[in-house]
Formats: sequence, C-alpha cells, structure tokens
Amino acid sequence: MSLNTIDAPAASDIAELSVNGVVIDAQAIAAEAAHHAAGADVERAARLALAVRELLTQKAVEKGLLTAGAGLDDATIDHLLEADCPIPCPSEEECQRYHAANSQKFRSPDLVFARHILFALTENAPMTKVRARAEEAHRELARHPDRFEALAQTLSNCPSGQAGGNLGQLSRGESVPEFEAAIFDSTHIGLLPGLVKSRYGFHIVVVERRIAGVALPFEAVRELIQRYLSEHVRHKSIQQYLTLLASGAELTGITLEVRPGFLLQ
Repeated sequence: MSLNTIDAPAASDIAELSVNGVVIDAQAIAAEAAHHAAGADVERAARLALAVRELLTQKAVEKGLLTAGAGLDDATIDHLLEADCPIPCPSEEECQRYHAANSQKFRSPDLVFARHILFALTENAPMTKVRARAEEAHRELARHPDRFEALAQTLSNCPSGQAGGNLGQLSRGESVPEFEAAIFDSTHIGLLPGLVKSRYGFHIVVVERRIAGVALPFEAVRELIQRYLSEHVRHKSIQQYLTLLASGAELTGITLEVRPGFLLQ
C-alpha cells in the first residue's frame, strides 16, 4: 500500500521532522528514501510517506488497533480505515446510471481476421530493396489474389508464413500500433491497397473478415462497474480521511496538503 500520496510544498533548509511531537530522525528518512529513488525529490517523498504513516500509526494506537511502539502494517491500516472510514457499497441504481452514461466503455472488442506476408528489415537488407520486393509481390497479388498462401509460404519472414500468412483472430492491443492502425482504422476487406510499414518491416495484408464490437448489456458488466465505483468511492473517502488527520496534526519539517486524486493505491 502506497502512502506517499499527500502533496507538500517545497521547503528549504528543512530540519527535524515530527508529527504531534514524535520525531522522525534522519536515519529513518534516509532508509525510506531508498524506496523513492525514482522520484524527482527523494527527500520530500520520503518525508511525506513517513509523516502519513506516523499519522496513521498514532490514530491506530488511539483506536486500540495497535500497541504503542508496534510497527504499522497494511492489515492494521485496513482495520483503521474500516473503523473510521467505512466505504458505502454502490447501489444497483448507481451502477445502472454509470453504465448508461458510459456505455461506450462497455463494448466487446472489434475483431479482425487477417493474413500477412512480412518482408523483414535486417542489417544486411537495405530498406529500398526490401520495399521493392514487397511492392512487386503486392502487385502480383493484386492481379492474382489466389496466390497469397503460396507466396506467404515462400516469401514471408514471419512464422505465420508456413500457415499461409494466417494471423487468426486479432483484437486491439495484440499487435504493434502501426500494424494495428492499418487493420483497425479502416473498413477495407480484402488486400489492403498499399504496404503496411511497421518496426519489423513491410507487410502485405489481406483482411478476410471484420466483426464489429457491440455494446455489452448491464448484466454482463455489473460486477465490473460495482468494483470500479467501490474503488472510486474508497479513494475519495480515504482522501477526506487523511485531509482530516493532516488538518488536526502538529507537524514540523513538512507541510501536508492533500492534492486532488487518490491517496492510497
């Protein structure tokens, strides 16, 4: 569980870090900083995480969920949030309203059944020569489309060539973006009118069939929507809870300002 989600304005010459009189020493800050090495301001991120953790620790001790001096763990944080920050479950009506307002998000994927012949780019094959061979084969297939499988078996640098170039059923996200754009951002059926250039080389592509995605009924996505809305409400509730804790705390060495967004992930 990440706790470094409270924003803090930059501060110069920050010295001692304390939360309600509890001092967090430089050694602890240095140890925590190791977990934030990828951030832009490692020191600041470490102080934020430790300050929030101390706030939650103190609250857990106050609630009797943790003994003084014991370490805070995720289970205790969860129990604290359950006690102080109960999360309402979205109603059926709320889920239905969300589905109605966001129906475009709930569709079955578009499908394309396609074949291709790949003319791969390699260090020993200049692009101009590879393109020329691909264009020649494309012209031949424009005249004799029935030769596609045979040419795929003899010319394609893709393993699919041994299956006549058959790629089977494709949906978005299963191929590289440039290839995906060529086959999905079009309604063309049959031999695509030009070569498709990708990071792998030049492709001759035949689209055999398209199946457009359809809107999914509420019943099919009810659980998905309920989980999404529950998580959304949870994050908002936690945001408000940490805002309350921060506003009532005496802090030195850091100023906590809850930023919009999710505070615990």
